[in-house]
Amino acid sequence: MHTALLLSVALVAQNPISHYWHKLTDRTFTGIYHANAFDLAMMIPYFIVLLVLAVYGLHRYWLVYDYFAYSKNVPPAPPPVANWPRVTVQLPIFNERYVIERLVEAVSRFDYPPDLHDVQVLDDSTDETRDIARACVERHAAQGMPIAYIHRTNREGYKAGALENGLKTAKGEFVAIFDADFLPESDFLRRTIPYFMNPDGGGNIGMVQTRWTYLNSDYSLLTNVETILLDGHFVVEHGARSRRGTFFNFNGTAGVWRRKAIDDAGGWQHDTLTEDTDLSYRSQLKGWKFLYLPQIECASELPVDMNGFKAQQARWAKGLMQTAKKILPKVWKSDAPWHVKAEAFFHLTGNISYPLMILLSTMLLPAMIVRFYQGWVQMLVIDLPLFLASTCSISSFYLVAQRELRPKTWQRTLLYLPFVMATGIGISVRNAQAVIEALLGKKSEFARTPKFNIEGKQGTFAKKSYKNKAGWMPYAEVLLGVYFSLTIVYAIANENYATVPFLLLFVWGYLYTGSMSLGQTYFARLRFGVNAPEMRPATSGAPGF
Repeated sequence: MHTALLLSVALVAQNPISHYWHKLTDRTFTGIYHANAFDLAMMIPYFIVLLVLAVYGLHRYWLVYDYFAYSKNVPPAPPPVANWPRVTVQLPIFNERYVIERLVEAVSRFDYPPDLHDVQVLDDSTDETRDIARACVERHAAQGMPIAYIHRTNREGYKAGALENGLKTAKGEFVAIFDADFLPESDFLRRTIPYFMNPDGGGNIGMVQTRWTYLNSDYSLLTNVETILLDGHFVVEHGARSRRGTFFNFNGTAGVWRRKAIDDAGGWQHDTLTEDTDLSYRSQLKGWKFLYLPQIECASELPVDMNGFKAQQARWAKGLMQTAKKILPKVWKSDAPWHVKAEAFFHLTGNISYPLMILLSTMLLPAMIVRFYQGWVQMLVIDLPLFLASTCSISSFYLVAQRELRPKTWQRTLLYLPFVMATGIGISVRNAQAVIEALLGKKSEFARTPKFNIEGKQGTFAKKSYKNKAGWMPYAEVLLGVYFSLTIVYAIANENYATVPFLLLFVWGYLYTGSMSLGQTYFARLRFGVNAPEMRPATSGAPGF
């Protein structure tokens, strides 16, 4: 019995978990270690960055709370419409040869009174899309569809300029907007317009936004990740903001505007890359109310190539920060309630997390070295709460969205969450550059995200035009992935196992986004001989969700 007891003690002493726990709780250096100037120079910025990220993480929890706390604040079904108003449908496109005919065909099936709506194809294209779009418009016009083709040669103001130019000849009291990759249902106008016509407050509504769905969610790992990211935005973010009564934005497509609300807010302006968010805030500051209608869906096509996805996310990140600089001072000076102002701040400045993420990335290894002798108490008391606030809020945010949309299958999202978090880390380099450029006031082109008419799991983009160049950014992402691989080696060598899963997210995120960007470029140039892309990314590195 005595021998068995000694053997058990010896086995426990040699157990790796027991050894690791002993190291964490070792008090050998208690009272001996004192932080020096170098340690403080490392740790103070580290904790400041972690604290700011934690604050934005707590805001995600707050959105989830608002989503459920104000769940009853949804617009009731409007009464039937006796006299339908006139509507103009605008279709802004630029070099969209693969999807323009699909879009016009979908709009041609609208069951709205033909004498009360007209369609504008606002084409800024510089390639054969012009001929395809013009022929498509002429064919449908010959069949009686009220459709017009409007082409510009200078792209002044990009998408905002095209929409503004279309309004000069628009006849509608209301304006519906659809990007080239969207497929609205035939009853779209009949389901959205009644909310504007509701005698009970409909006259104050300036815009209604519908929820995006996706034609190619299951095409690849990337499109699955994009679906989860966008669902979080359309379910929790839009849902929480609209239910609470705070400002939220038009998403640039799949929505309907009251023409008067556009004009009253100063019209489309193109001094930011997110003209939709800019106009949304200016309109709501003028007193117009917005409605979000998640029950009305509009199908769209997700970017299938990594470079296109990163270009989109960077454009959104830069545009929102530009809008923050332009709009937030007006928000603070307005008489809006404090919770509206606070939500506007978090909404428009949320992308500041990307440069902070890069800063945190570079400080993780030095911080790990400095804190080698600090013990486990500081980690549990300081690091763990900040980590839970800044990181775990992301998983809860997207899980709630998936459970709301897919109550029977939402558990499968758990398998994708590590990839969602890793992809968010991976695109931080490009988005950080975009945010910094916005803060410095550097202007750039509007780089739209090309689409390739890919639905379901079928189709390919490898042999098609409109690729985005990778540039130097993927090399930086791969180097960061290698750097974090070395950080994991250091963590394991020093038995700091608790940090390894977190570090693996950085390794996977940077290596995945970097290698996918380089690999897709290689495929296009060497395997299939596709010419250099016609669409050049903006100098910002350009969404984003």
